[in-house]
Amino acid sequence: METQTLLMTDPTAKDRAIKTIRQGGLVVFPTDTVYGVAADVRSSAAIERLFEAKGRDASKAIPVLLGAPEQLDQVSPGAGEMAYRLARFFWPGPLTLVIPRNEDLPQVLSPGPTVGVRMPDHEFTLSLLRSVGPLATTSANRSSEPNPLTAQDALEQLKGRVELVIDGGPCPGGLPSTVVDCTGEEPVILRPGPISLEDLLSSLG
Repeated sequence: METQTLLMTDPTAKDRAIKTIRQGGLVVFPTDTVYGVAADVRSSAAIERLFEAKGRDASKAIPVLLGAPEQLDQVSPGAGEMAYRLARFFWPGPLTLVIPRNEDLPQVLSPGPTVGVRMPDHEFTLSLLRSVGPLATTSANRSSEPNPLTAQDALEQLKGRVELVIDGGPCPGGLPSTVVDCTGEEPVILRPGPISLEDLLSSLG
């Protein structure tokens, strides 16, 4: 497979990414932390290709990136008031919400009844997500290899495994997002990150 690279500033970059995703392809793009690789969240075949490209264990769920809090209802039958309030307060930013997933989403996306969702703080990627909808997205590296902070880092690991790489310059890296279980009555932190439990409770108070 030939991998094409386009600069984020190329006027055709967003449309090319949308077309690639809708055709079942894989697209690499920058986020507010590292480069991610994405597939159509409703395509079992595309998500399976995502696992293959990364060499990822099939038992590990793939997170979903959203372009707006209003897209929560596209991946969850009832995210709940707590999830919506946290999303509106902290998104875009380093907060992943674990919520019930729609039964019509591919089983390969997540082996359990939930899905992790986040809204990245990156202008190009948010514009793409708002146009194409939620995307199954994980870091654009081979499993167990370093997270890619540049398009070249991603290319070195995934060239020939993805259709398109959008080069947006260096990503800042930084701490992984705080992961919060929103399926109960109170938020439960599953992975510590930049947003503390005190921050979460304060926003809900």
